[in-house]
This record gives sequence, C-alpha cells and structure tokens, in this order.
Amino acid sequence: MSCLPCTAVTWAEVTAILGTVEILVGMFNIGLGPGRVWHEPLDLASLGAAYWLGAVFVIAGILSVLAGQCPSHCLVGFAVFINIISAILAIVGIVLYGVDTGKLSRHFFCKFGPYTCGDGDNFATRLMRSMDIMLIILASLQLCVSISMIVLAVKALVVGKRNKLEEYVEEFPPGVNPGLKAFLLDSLGPEDKQ
Repeated sequence: MSCLPCTAVTWAEVTAILGTVEILVGMFNIGLGPGRVWHEPLDLASLGAAYWLGAVFVIAGILSVLAGQCPSHCLVGFAVFINIISAILAIVGIVLYGVDTGKLSRHFFCKFGPYTCGDGDNFATRLMRSMDIMLIILASLQLCVSISMIVLAVKALVVGKRNKLEEYVEEFPPGVNPGLKAFLLDSLGPEDKQ
C-alpha cells in the first residue's frame, strides 16, 4: 500500500470546509424548528430559537466561505465578529436545548385528553428528546467550528499585518533613522524574521 504525499491545505480550502459545516448546522436547526413542542410562553419553541440560531449559523458559514475566497482584512474581520456571535449563540443554544430536554415528559403529551395517553406518547417523547440531543450535539459542533474559524482568521490577520510591517521596514532607505529600523525588526520576534 502506497502512502500519498502530504499536501498543504490552503486558507480557502479550510474556510470552505468550516463554512460548509456551519451552513449545514444552521440548516439542521432551521429544518428541525417546526418539530419543536411548545411547553410554556417563553420556552425554546415559543421564542423561535431554532430559526434565529440557524440563521446566525448559516450567515457565519457564508461569511467564512466568502472570507476564504476573497480574503480582505475587512471581510475576514467581519467573519471573525460574526463567528464570535455564533459561538456565543451556540452556547445559548446548548443551554436552551438542554433545558428543553429536561422539561420533556410523557405527561406533556397526555394532557391533551384522557384518551391520548398510550404508546404513541412514549414514542413522541423519545423522538423529541432525540431531536434535542441531536441539536445539542450540533450546537457543540458549531461552537467548535466557530472557535476554530476565529483562531485561524485572527492568526491570518496578525500574520498579514506582521508581513506588511516587515515589508514596510525593509523599504526604509539605508540612511533614514537606522535605529527605528532595527527596533521594528527586533520587535517582530525571531519567528517573524524568517
């Protein structure tokens, strides 16, 4: 069996993969939103949380893909901002879905009438609990992907700024303030001088 040579993964490929995962998580949230059971006035279903969580996740994914395809400082910075919001809302989603899972019981389905309690209620309760658990897992995945995207984008922005500063310092004329040039080159650090 032969081993394939390792190739470098580009910024556009990584952001496309991470953005696609974010879009898929958002679509799952939006798709499973109509199946939510309404327990009380300010719970997950009555707030429409699955819809706005899904919308934010989809927007974060689209911006991540765009930031990879057209990497401008403004777009990458905006993608970082939206991914920070997405990470915060993923934590909110995990909490909301967890609370909703805890409130689910067989008796919720039995309260609609004395003849509605039966095996179907057990099935409906298990189905709703499974949906909640899957959405908790997907929100956790969204949190991990958002954090990964934030780290990669911030690293790309910092490296880009260091490279621009290094190019600017190297363009200094030899006779103009050599102390400033030496100070700026020393401030870049050893890993940036390579």
